[in-house]
Amino acid sequence: MKILVTGGTGFLGRHLVWRAARQGANIVFTGRNPKAAAEVIQYAGVPVHWLTLEHGQPESQAQLCHAAAGAHAVVHCAALSSPWGKREDFERANIASTAEVIAACEKNGVARLIHISTPSLYFGFADRLAIPEDAALPAPANEYVRTKTQAETLVRQALARGALAQAVILRPRGLFGPWDQTVVPRLLRVMQQGRVPLMRTGQQQLDLTYIDNAVDAIWLAATQPLPQACNTYNVSNNEPHTLLYLLQLMADAFALPLRTRRVPWPVISMAARMLELAAHARGGVEPLFTRYSAGVLAFSQTLDVTALQNDLGWQPGVGIHEGIRRHAQWWRAHTAGASR
Repeated sequence: MKILVTGGTGFLGRHLVWRAARQGANIVFTGRNPKAAAEVIQYAGVPVHWLTLEHGQPESQAQLCHAAAGAHAVVHCAALSSPWGKREDFERANIASTAEVIAACEKNGVARLIHISTPSLYFGFADRLAIPEDAALPAPANEYVRTKTQAETLVRQALARGALAQAVILRPRGLFGPWDQTVVPRLLRVMQQGRVPLMRTGQQQLDLTYIDNAVDAIWLAATQPLPQACNTYNVSNNEPHTLLYLLQLMADAFALPLRTRRVPWPVISMAARMLELAAHARGGVEPLFTRYSAGVLAFSQTLDVTALQNDLGWQPGVGIHEGIRRHAQWWRAHTAGASR
């Protein structure tokens, strides 16, 4: 079975490449960073094939179509995931790239597209618990959310016109684990540098997803029978905890002190607005934090994963405690190796 993975040098993409390779699939992955691609190939343990693409260029579209030839499934992980950036960069990375993947699938008659989206679509600066996939969506919080919303629309439109046979849209929440460069590292930096600001008491409920559990969901979406042509699923560890509890777990696992200070959300919100205005005035340089990046820690958000469990038989194989322990173990080995 051949699988094409876009964004195979990223956090989620590389773990999927490694899992699919271990399952005996014929893997082709894309990514723009040669050093990261070499690392992915090294850890795969079996031959996998890499190509670099620059979305929006005709030669890249031709390469993508060639790479998708004979593929049973295409998993579209490539995206620009950031709380800040230029509108055109998000549109190129999240909308144009999705259109190119759909075109490659259509030209090659690929049986199934798995599109990696985001539960940030649900975020609206309000507490929301056990959110189902068909929940009403608030106005997009930023350009990342807007373009990922549009990318989902492109997938559904392609299904409606017959360009795709089947598609699965996955919305994984708060991925963490070895090679994570976002969620846990940012929290660790704050712990190392001083006190972690606790907005709204720190008792807000949050979901995280250990990387292996997200890869399990993708693998099932790529290989198992689907109930319908268009399928949308939330992904999380299905194990909500308060922010304060999660911070304490991480502090214990990474042997760091947890010092906190309470800061009212209105104060953080106003400070973020001022930082964003100043950043725009300086030509768009990313601010220290944005209202969105602070808000995702200030408000409860948990997902209902019943549909994924019922339709594909998915269950989270690695719990939060074990996932954080594994992440910390990898982090210690990785940082020790880097310092030698």
